[in-house]
Amino acid sequence: MKIIKLKLLVMTALFTVSMSAFADGEHEYRGDNPDVNLPVTKLKYFKTGNGPLEAAPAYGDLFHGEHGTFIKLPAGFVSPAHIHSEDYHANVISGIVANGAPDSKMVQLPVGSYYFQKGGESHITKCLSANECILFLSQPGKFDYILGK
Repeated sequence: MKIIKLKLLVMTALFTVSMSAFADGEHEYRGDNPDVNLPVTKLKYFKTGNGPLEAAPAYGDLFHGEHGTFIKLPAGFVSPAHIHSEDYHANVISGIVANGAPDSKMVQLPVGSYYFQKGGESHITKCLSANECILFLSQPGKFDYILGK
């Protein structure tokens, strides 16, 4: 069991490093500078305007187009039902997360887990941990957060 957890942690770290290599928020990958590194100590989190959620860009622009972004959810966070216009892919970097349709059976997603959220589908996201949860989102378009759907 410890070996599996270690493998998951290593896979998550490798994924995070590979995704972070695209850009560091200041040096967007444009083909002329393919080698960009973003240590976790250089992440610059900001309030998203969506409740207590905070975001730190790895590449792209969260509010205007394609992006890869770290999202912090506080311990015990439960979002209201909401949708996003665009699909997104998420990896759990820290904590235990659950994501699913309202009234669905939620699956616990520990560190190293992945989920896909289809755009336009109502869902709830939870941080089930005693400590904050961090997700890495990869999305082909801008991030929005439309309540009440």
